[in-house]
Amino acid sequence: MEVERIRGRWHPEAAAVEPEITQEEAEAGVRLALRLFERWGLTDREARVLLGGVSARTYARWKAGEIGRLETDRKMRLSLLAGIHKALRSLFTEPERAYGWISRPNADFEGRRPLDVLLQGRITDLLDVRAYLDAARG
Repeated sequence: MEVERIRGRWHPEAAAVEPEITQEEAEAGVRLALRLFERWGLTDREARVLLGGVSARTYARWKAGEIGRLETDRKMRLSLLAGIHKALRSLFTEPERAYGWISRPNADFEGRRPLDVLLQGRITDLLDVRAYLDAARG
């Protein structure tokens, strides 16, 4: 997939004000993220990093279906993960290719896997990967 190199640039469209994510939407986002992390083959530690440093105890409760109130940062991370998933499913017709993309080295990420970028743990890393995929979709 050929995409203009966008890493490190400001993306005004990514900063657009989004409507408030409801608690119900956030809970659905947690359920989606848990399934996505399983498909990506992430460890619990890796998943917790992508979620912004959720404690092991909280993550275990989420996996058991006990999802409490989520703060804005967590809701935004869940929204970005859902957007990454949607973009990958749009770009690849074969689900396994879509799920595998995150773990394959990518020249546009300086040879690193997109997952390596995400595991840096910053919300801006999620924004960068999402913007990259959105640019690839055109």
